[in-house]
Amino acid sequence: MGEFWKWVTEHSWVGWLAASAVLACAEMLTLEFTLLMLASGALAGGITAAILPGAWLIQVLVAVAVAGVMLTVLRPTLLKKVRDAPGYRSLLDQLVGSEGTATQEVTSDGGEVKVRGEVWEARTMTPGVTIEAGESIEVYQVDSTTLVVYPASQGLGWSGGAGR
Repeated sequence: MGEFWKWVTEHSWVGWLAASAVLACAEMLTLEFTLLMLASGALAGGITAAILPGAWLIQVLVAVAVAGVMLTVLRPTLLKKVRDAPGYRSLLDQLVGSEGTATQEVTSDGGEVKVRGEVWEARTMTPGVTIEAGESIEVYQVDSTTLVVYPASQGLGWSGGAGR
């Protein structure tokens, strides 16, 4: 058993490299650059482990320092570049044009709808229009955390709109 721990101590870079690879692959599921920055810290820890095997404290400190710098300096810059790219639509922006169902009566003063399996506060885009519970709606715009909606059966009343 002592030989196993000696091998682990001498080859801890393998564990750091594996952690880095797992984090980098998991980043593909989130696309928020957080796990990628942590992966870079793990990679730095692995490089330190290859140079200084057995120096666990130094390896951890290097990994944490690199990940911290990457999270505070590089990640915001990358996110800004991605979000400023032409054609980028946030998750909220992607709700525009989505169809859903009114779960409560919706008026210009408020109401509640279900879109893409989530319940949202909503209001109609046209004052005086009432959407009954159970009626199909479409999202016209997102105003903070409130969806501005219209009855799907009515459409927008202009060609090229989301209405049919």
